[in-house]
Amino acid sequence: MDTVYITEYDYPSLEIEQEAFRAAHIPLIPTQSHSEDEIIRNCKDAAGLIVQYAQITEKIMANLPNLKVISRYGVGVDNIDLEAATKHHICVTNVPDYSIDEVSTQALALVLDCWRRVTFLHNSIHQGHWDYALAQPIWRLRGHKLGLVGFGKIAREVAVKAQAFGLTVLSYDPYVQPEAMRAMGVLYQPFHQLLRECDIISLHTPLTKETFHCIGTDELELMKSSAILINTARGPLVDEQALQKALDKNEIAGAGLDVLETEPISPDNPFLSMNNVVLTPHVAWYSEEANKEMKTKASMGIIEVFKGRIPTYLVNKDVLPYVSLR
Repeated sequence: MDTVYITEYDYPSLEIEQEAFRAAHIPLIPTQSHSEDEIIRNCKDAAGLIVQYAQITEKIMANLPNLKVISRYGVGVDNIDLEAATKHHICVTNVPDYSIDEVSTQALALVLDCWRRVTFLHNSIHQGHWDYALAQPIWRLRGHKLGLVGFGKIAREVAVKAQAFGLTVLSYDPYVQPEAMRAMGVLYQPFHQLLRECDIISLHTPLTKETFHCIGTDELELMKSSAILINTARGPLVDEQALQKALDKNEIAGAGLDVLETEPISPDNPFLSMNNVVLTPHVAWYSEEANKEMKTKASMGIIEVFKGRIPTYLVNKDVLPYVSLR
């Protein structure tokens, strides 16, 4: 019988997944296998894998001869070798639409926190101060410009919410026609012009070879000294050393980061001692509703393949000529 393994997870409960596979009469075996060798050893007869953070390499695929489908908890699939998956005739699925509201809200929460210096003032009160002047200057938000790097589903929801605060929204996305942006009241701008012009830059692009460190020294130098950077997408989009230097030198005013290059954050990370950085622990995706939706859809991606159906959220569509799915 085909068996599904969870490579690793940090959720307190797997009840949702267990119920989905129980109803489909498919065995589900959770593990905490993080490395290549652990996954190969502990999941050797897997026909399906559910993956959270583990890197799923070609070596793993080559050593799991029964593997038909890999399902990622969440949106990004940068931890799965898609080219190798297609080569080995393995479907890769994700859950691209479970936390649009949550991530867009978190991005705006970080914008508001950084702009109004909420966390900074909260901490100053705990340090014995009661003085708004410590946060000066704070400018009126309405009328300023928000630049969205990427214009997918989450960024579009950010645009709608930001416009309600009176922000002018601009965006750069090489894969989206400017007309689609204009239809939502968003102005297209080339990437470097977006960085120069906007008061807030918010990142909403997947992590690829092209977008790795897309915010580095050169890009930060283009930004206004009063600008803030928001990242709720992927940590490695930002060169953290370059960002730390830019913040130290007041080349930009602040940053709101839900994701980092290395997670969890290391105790010696300089961001921890910076009062112009707001940090949250990769929580943007989370609500109780989003958690349930993600787990259900991640499970269904595998169940669909086992039932001979093309999965709803197939990522590597190039695999279709090589698999018998309808």
